[in-house]
Amino acid sequence: MTVTEPASVPAASPAPPPPLAARTRSAGGSPVRDILAVTARPEVVNFAGGLPDPELFDAEGIAAAYRAVLAELPGRALQYATTEGEPELRAALAERTSARGVATEADDLLVTTGSQQALSLLATALLEPGDTVLVEDPCYLAALQSFRFAGARVVAVPGDERGPDPQALADLVVRERPKLFYTVPTFQNPTGRTMSAGRRAAVAEAAARHGLWIVEDDPYGELRFEGERVPWIASYEAARDRTVLLGSFSKVMAPGLRLGWLRAPAPLRRACAVAKQAADLHTPTVNQLAAARYLADRDLDAHVRRVARAYGERRDAMLAGLAEALPAGSRWTRPEGGMFLWVRLPASYDTSALLPEVVRHDVAYVPGAPFHAGEPDRSTMRLCFVTQRPDAIAEGLRRLGEGLRAAGGQAPRPRPVRATGPYSHQKCHDVRSRTCCSA
Repeated sequence: MTVTEPASVPAASPAPPPPLAARTRSAGGSPVRDILAVTARPEVVNFAGGLPDPELFDAEGIAAAYRAVLAELPGRALQYATTEGEPELRAALAERTSARGVATEADDLLVTTGSQQALSLLATALLEPGDTVLVEDPCYLAALQSFRFAGARVVAVPGDERGPDPQALADLVVRERPKLFYTVPTFQNPTGRTMSAGRRAAVAEAAARHGLWIVEDDPYGELRFEGERVPWIASYEAARDRTVLLGSFSKVMAPGLRLGWLRAPAPLRRACAVAKQAADLHTPTVNQLAAARYLADRDLDAHVRRVARAYGERRDAMLAGLAEALPAGSRWTRPEGGMFLWVRLPASYDTSALLPEVVRHDVAYVPGAPFHAGEPDRSTMRLCFVTQRPDAIAEGLRRLGEGLRAAGGQAPRPRPVRATGPYSHQKCHDVRSRTCCSA
């Protein structure tokens, strides 16, 4: 059989490849990651990233755990594993969760590659394009990314320093018929606030009454400097069958381990496991076994207490210097733990527009606007106080004040004002006071 060659035709311009999925165009990137790329210079005092201080990592203990696992279980540590997670780690996590007030078995848990993956798995398992998700206002940025990437419609629940407003939440649940409500109730990112016990009970009741999943993210809860622990929403009877509790080693051990977990009712947990099989098969075996070995050989709670003490000192250093650095009329939160505090400048300030000038003074923050699912408050910013030591924090705040004055033409503050209460005002004086004026 003779094959006839096609006649030669003039060369045509190649057709473009098919477009990217619509969700990649609408979700956007992380403003925090973008800022970190710009401010990576070592001379910059960076209050932007949510980065634990590497000097406080128990590097020796973690290295010993890896050495032991690789010496004793090399074949297993370097092999594929089950999607749900290594039994030793899940058992240890179940014990820690039970000790903190929510009875948990190993089979109640799914180990994830950081708690960020848990959010992605939940979005895959729960959300259809067009579904509604309720979030706090403001809200953790990467959660907004995950939900938007899944095609969800994200609606903010207004609140105050005690957390989301219960009546506003109830009204939105009835009006919007959301699939889930996402919250970081303890030492929230970005505000540092802690949801009160009464608000937690109201969230649980609203979810039970109207049929709603609660995603309770708790990466910071163990980093408490003062005050009494508030029980998880997952511990409330009304919410037991509809709350997904997320945890992570990133803030208490080391983020490079990429180890998180979710505790969820069985049908949802199984759906997340199927989604995880499609995403990465399983979280790295060696990391899981090393973490389990660390928990068996070391006292993680004692390590966390040391870290929390150091972070508490750094929070105090930031609170002590804010009044001198910020323009008159500024307000800020006073967190009892965690990594962040939230600043609101006078309404005439736009922290996104001011950032380039401030960065020229070798200091950085995260503008508050991207943390809002709805109308942004452009006068806000998030400051992370844990990455630098107190002397670096003081220097960073001095530079921040210079940068704000240069960008906004503000005169220096006439006298220092110290932080108190959930929000701070010019009339407040005692940095350790638990009350705040109502100015």
